[in-house]
Amino acid sequence: MKGVVVVDKPAGITSHDAVDRVRKLLGERKAGHTGTLDPMATGVLPVCVGEATKIASFLAGDDKVYEVTMRLGVRTDTLDMTGQVLAEQEPRATEADVKAVLAVFAGKISQVPPQYSAVKVGGKALYKWARKGVRMEVPAREVEIREILLQGVEMPFVRFTVRCSKGTYIRTLCADMGDRLGCGAVLEKLRRTASGIFRQEDAVRLDGDSDEGIRMRLRQGLIPMSRALPGIGDIVIPPLMERKLMKGHQPDAEGLAALQIPSLATGDVVKFVSEGGCLVALARMLVSAEEIPSLAPCVQAARILRVFNESSK
Repeated sequence: MKGVVVVDKPAGITSHDAVDRVRKLLGERKAGHTGTLDPMATGVLPVCVGEATKIASFLAGDDKVYEVTMRLGVRTDTLDMTGQVLAEQEPRATEADVKAVLAVFAGKISQVPPQYSAVKVGGKALYKWARKGVRMEVPAREVEIREILLQGVEMPFVRFTVRCSKGTYIRTLCADMGDRLGCGAVLEKLRRTASGIFRQEDAVRLDGDSDEGIRMRLRQGLIPMSRALPGIGDIVIPPLMERKLMKGHQPDAEGLAALQIPSLATGDVVKFVSEGGCLVALARMLVSAEEIPSLAPCVQAARILRVFNESSK
């Protein structure tokens, strides 16, 4: 069994717990997610199963979409409502103030990861240092808030949706907004509604049914590897080339010149797909598609990044 299944992670469990449940239900030894959700968060968690674990890194960089509830007037050590309260005050911000602050945080911004996060410093996750009472200095990172839309203000709660780049911490976003408003803020509730092409409408719940019922839905929801990477161009290859790639052959100009190749630039990642539509390999182009006809036949034209064992079940 191989492919990507979209799980609707419930609150109260870690992403690792959710993956472990999928692994056990499907009887698969290999499974992994493409981007951590905090235990308090719910929503879209793409889980790569079997051979699809090899494409996890190609999915992790996708944009994420969240529904956020922020509580004004509170500061905690974890930047969300699961932590220890450090300070409280009555928020005096108006809806106009909130709208103005949301606008300030649209675009490319600098964020410092929370002390309670999985970012590693000195070979250890930040949250492990934090639990020991040790505060570690972490450099700021640039992330991008592609879109941020206010959904409602019912003091002290502010609801908004955000579409953002990989590595964005919504807890940090809330805390920074609270500082800008002068009253502090924490993340009250978080739901991820999309991760790249994966949407909550396609997500499988891990509760509310028998194990057999959940297992059936997971199997039905399994997305083939080739479909899970729609942003990467395809090159359909004949059986002979498929066998060569499986044995470690690197694509040369002669082999590619005989194929239907999309417009590709040097450095682009491409999918080699069998005539039956199965993903055989991922490769990075060493030359552009336009250069291939003019190259000597034996010149390597692409470098294989991943090869997939189509015989695995």
